[in-house]
Amino acid sequence: MHIIITGGAGFIGSHLTEMLLDQGHSVTVIDNFSTGKRSNLPGSSNHLTVHELDICNFEGVLNHTKGADAIVHLAAIASVQASVEAPRETHAINLDGTINMLEVARIHDISTFVFASSAAIYGNNQQLPLKEDTPPAPLTPYAVDKLGSEYYIDFYCRQFKLKTTTFRFFNVYGPRQDPSSPYSGVISILMDRAQNKRPFTVFGDGLQSRDFIFVKDLVEILCKAATQQAPSGNTINLGNGIQTTLLELLSTVESLSNHKLDTSFEEPRPGDIKHSCADNTRLRQLFSYTPKTNIAEGLKQIWDYEELTP
Repeated sequence: MHIIITGGAGFIGSHLTEMLLDQGHSVTVIDNFSTGKRSNLPGSSNHLTVHELDICNFEGVLNHTKGADAIVHLAAIASVQASVEAPRETHAINLDGTINMLEVARIHDISTFVFASSAAIYGNNQQLPLKEDTPPAPLTPYAVDKLGSEYYIDFYCRQFKLKTTTFRFFNVYGPRQDPSSPYSGVISILMDRAQNKRPFTVFGDGLQSRDFIFVKDLVEILCKAATQQAPSGNTINLGNGIQTTLLELLSTVESLSNHKLDTSFEEPRPGDIKHSCADNTRLRQLFSYTPKTNIAEGLKQIWDYEELTP
């Protein structure tokens, strides 16, 4: 199969690219390299094509996607804080860019469309674990645009018979997550501080919790959704259903590094929620999902990767 991956040079996208190539598929990566890196991608492959291109450039993406079997749409400004500070700019990419890719799929008759949504659409709902039918309550422009994208995807599925799967990502972590990026997750920042014995700042009391899923577990599901027959029109939580607090993360990383971090506490950031955890019953039913990597194993893999990477 021929798969288009938007944001394919990014943290998640590059792992997905590797897995699809390993499975024998052809991959076209579309990435503007604002946060993605060429070094994340395989050095040479006859089955990989890379286009430096912004998804807001409709004519550009239209010209480079003909003949594909599926689109996995990952490209986005993935920072809640960035959307609070610059809502117009993030809207152009996160919602308008999604509509561009849906139109590309319609025009080229690309049958399968897989979309990376976010648990942020649930807002600060504390009726945990969060189910897919939990009423959305987005608190930030980022979450609003992800929810708006979901509505457009539902329309294209109904109106144009596009086969769609929307995954609401919970907190994804793993090797190649750039700690210097404003879009990076707390684990990559925490690991970087431990590797370099630098101070670490906790925003809030550290008791806030998240549902962390290892990147290789996540992209395995994306591969199945893109390449195998899956029921169309589903919105699915993509998380492990396990809550881990920031203080628990801190303790695990300190044990792993054999170093106690100089930790300070500051006020919570705007838009941050207190707790999040997925009900992943639908994921287990539709994709026979069983978590493979627990948090301690995942952190160890990151630690080993960082020690081996210059």
